[in-house]
Amino acid sequence: MPKETAVYTHGHHESVLRSHRWRTAANSAAYLIAELRPGQTVLDVGCGPGTITADIAALVAPGRVTAVDTSTGVLDRAAEAAAERGVDNVAFTTADVHCLDFPDDSFDVVHAHQVLQHVGDPVQALREMRRVCRPGGVVAARDSDYAAMAWYPEVPGMHEWQDLYDRVARANGGEPDAGRRLLSWARQAGFTDITPTAAAWCFATPDDRAWWSGLWADRTTASVYAELAVDGGHASPGQLTAIADAWRAWGEEPDAWFMVPHGEVLCRV
Repeated sequence: MPKETAVYTHGHHESVLRSHRWRTAANSAAYLIAELRPGQTVLDVGCGPGTITADIAALVAPGRVTAVDTSTGVLDRAAEAAAERGVDNVAFTTADVHCLDFPDDSFDVVHAHQVLQHVGDPVQALREMRRVCRPGGVVAARDSDYAAMAWYPEVPGMHEWQDLYDRVARANGGEPDAGRRLLSWARQAGFTDITPTAAAWCFATPDDRAWWSGLWADRTTASVYAELAVDGGHASPGQLTAIADAWRAWGEEPDAWFMVPHGEVLCRV
C-alpha cells in the first residue's frame, strides 16, 4: 500500500467516538499543558470530536486554534461540541498532515494525539508539523503502543484481539506500536531538541473497565475496523464475535485491569 493511502483503521463509529470524547487535555496531553499560554496560535492535527481541542482552546484564549481532520463528519461534531461549551476561538477544516495547507511558521504550537500511528508516512507528517511551527515553538505528538498494552487476568481471546488489531492496522499502512518510535521519527524529521516521555491510561475501576471493555466489544463487531478485518481476510464474523465476547468477559472480572501506554515527544523548533 502506498504510504499516502494509509486507511484510518478505527473509522468514526459510535464506539470509537465514545472513546475519543472521553479524552481531555488533562488525561491525554498533560505533557503539553505547561507549554500553553494565553495568546498562542495552535494547530491541532487529527482533532477527532474535539474534546482535547476545546481544552487547548480554553488554555490559549484569546489565541486561536485551528483544528484539522480528514473527515468532515467528525469535524461537524467537533464544531458542535465546541459551540456547546462556548468555545469560540477554534476554526475547523479538513487537511492532510502529509501536506498541510498552511504557510511556513504559522503556529506557536502544533499538536497531534493518536495520529502518527495511522498515517502512511509519520516522518513526513512530522516534517510538515515542523514546517508550519514558528521558530521557538513546539511540536507535540503522543501515540499509544499496542504491543506494550497489558491486562489482567488472562481471559482467553484477548491475545487474539491484540494479534488481529496488529495485522489489520499494518495492512492499512499504519504502525500500531507508534509510541516507542516517536523519538526515532522526530529525529528523522530533523528535530534536535526533543523531550521524550511516556504516560499511560489505566482502566481498573468497575465503571472504567465496563466502559473500556464495552466500547472495544462494540468496535470489534460494528465499526469500520470490523469491516476491514473481514474484508481483508484477517478474521471471520464468527471470530470477531468471539473476540467481542472475550472483551465482555474480561470486563466482568472483578480484578480486571488494563493499561494503555503512550510514547510522547515535545520537540522545540
